[in-house]
Amino acid sequence: MKHINPNSKYDAIVIGAGHAGCESALALARTNQKTAIITLDKNGVAFLACNPSIGGTAKGHLVCEIDALGGQMGINADKTTLQLRMLNMGKGPAVHSLRAQVDKHSYHDNMLETLLNQENLDFIEDEAIEILTDGNKVSGVKTKNGLTLEAKAVVVTVGVYLNSRTIIGEEINDSGPAGFKNAKGLTDSLASLGYEIRRFKTGTPPRLLSSSIDYSKFEAQKGDYHIQTFSFMTKRQNKNTHVCYLGYTTEKTKQIILDNLDRAPMYSGVITGTGPRYCPSIETKIVRFSDKDRHQVFLEPESARCNEIYLQGMSTSMPKDIQEQMTRSIDGLQNCKILRYGYAIEYDCINPLNIHPTLESKKIKGLFTAGQINGTSGYEEAGAQGILAGINASLYLRGKEQIILSRDSSYLGVLVDDLTVKGTIEPYRMMTSRAEYRLLLRQDNADARLTQIGRDVGLVNDERYSAFLKKMKNIQKIKELSKKFIKPNPELDKFLQNLGEAPAPNGISIENLAKRSKVEPLDIKRKLGIFKRFTNAEVTEALVEIKYAGYLSRQNQLIERERKLEEKKLPADFDYTTLKGLRTEAAQKLNEIKPLTIGEASRISGVNPADVTILIMSINRK
Repeated sequence: MKHINPNSKYDAIVIGAGHAGCESALALARTNQKTAIITLDKNGVAFLACNPSIGGTAKGHLVCEIDALGGQMGINADKTTLQLRMLNMGKGPAVHSLRAQVDKHSYHDNMLETLLNQENLDFIEDEAIEILTDGNKVSGVKTKNGLTLEAKAVVVTVGVYLNSRTIIGEEINDSGPAGFKNAKGLTDSLASLGYEIRRFKTGTPPRLLSSSIDYSKFEAQKGDYHIQTFSFMTKRQNKNTHVCYLGYTTEKTKQIILDNLDRAPMYSGVITGTGPRYCPSIETKIVRFSDKDRHQVFLEPESARCNEIYLQGMSTSMPKDIQEQMTRSIDGLQNCKILRYGYAIEYDCINPLNIHPTLESKKIKGLFTAGQINGTSGYEEAGAQGILAGINASLYLRGKEQIILSRDSSYLGVLVDDLTVKGTIEPYRMMTSRAEYRLLLRQDNADARLTQIGRDVGLVNDERYSAFLKKMKNIQKIKELSKKFIKPNPELDKFLQNLGEAPAPNGISIENLAKRSKVEPLDIKRKLGIFKRFTNAEVTEALVEIKYAGYLSRQNQLIERERKLEEKKLPADFDYTTLKGLRTEAAQKLNEIKPLTIGEASRISGVNPADVTILIMSINRK
């Protein structure tokens, strides 16, 4: 560990070393800001407290965006992948989503090593108990061990550790996830600085001993090959060393839960925090979907170093004896051994309406928050916010304008806009349905959308930027070559026949071939031998844009219309109750959120089109 002297001065301090904290600290240090990262325990760095997986529907998009901006999560996931799959392949490319089962121990080890070897970054094991301010600006952090660390920017990324408690039936522990100690001093400090504190909840399922499972009763879910990886810098082929398995709960599982609901903390009143709607516990699923006889469960490996299996789909806070009955009621798990019981965890977080779209506090300059403290769930949502907070804290320190990512730029832009404009009353989870321009926001083009931004803020290094420029150049070449004509030939006829496509007796241009509904981009490369000198990623991105050119054009027209509203700025200190004609509800919401633009105001719940018209007329008059 690096030696830290008390009262050290830093440019920035990051509190917490989870997925948000790691990205924030690395973004700051890599943009030449002297940074300290404070964590309760080095063993909790980038810890995968729930499922040891990275990515998933919409979440894979976020990881690719973190990578495009110059972040670490995608690189680390690629290094530690046990199995990689592309989800939603039966649907269009807009919703194709990478998901990797990763080695939880290797993932932690790699991220810890990255932090410890990063220039400009000091690593401190301690508990932050107070955020110091000078007027309306942040000035530093006090720790439990008596350190007073000065800094002009602070990023709070404490995850689920604030006043957390874990719950297994009647057993309640004053701790963070997986038995780590929690943080008790910071909630009061945040409240005193004007943040509204909330209480949220999440949970995990039991972990099982692999050798106690009868895998013959489950359906194997193997990984995919020849698909893109998370990081645009990863050159090697993805590996699939492990298999996941699909199974189902039974009628007996359902009955055990229903017979013991009085012992379920979710229903007995022990748990008071609000849980995630889109990742409910098994007891909630049984009650909410009472007409269903069974629910999916997945067996997923936690690491190559141990025999622990994660029982996806069985998140629970039931008592231990009930967890054993529930688990053993599943076909193939009759003799299973539970290594670690599932638990719920409650924790403090803030109302994200208290922060700007830059993730900076609306009341204290230089104070940023990122990750689950902002009311989100998931490693990917946390990491994405983390890199944005780190970038903006760095820009703040350099006296430069902070960036706000628009909804048409990225899933990260959608995520932050939803949080800071609409707010959330439950742990927020990213989904493809939340992005109205999702055909533009694909995984494959995350670098085309964001790498220049990462370069402009100083986070994308020369190697990454050079690779990006080469890829963009090759994509343009592929588009130009796609105008070439393929003459009629037996190979083309066979290719179309095998796909169930109409023949092309007079030949066809590559461009028109790519537009056919059953023709996939890599089919053209692999089966017709066209574009061999280009990478799969380059061919995919170029031909997807050709295939969906009409749809993309229409989305761009909509974006241009919306962009005009985003260009109309609103004063930060205006009292909307003084604006004649504006409804009381709209005025109250606008005063609470203080939107920066007309576009932002138009997305606030409680502000209708008539209210927006009044705002536009008011701006035009002034």
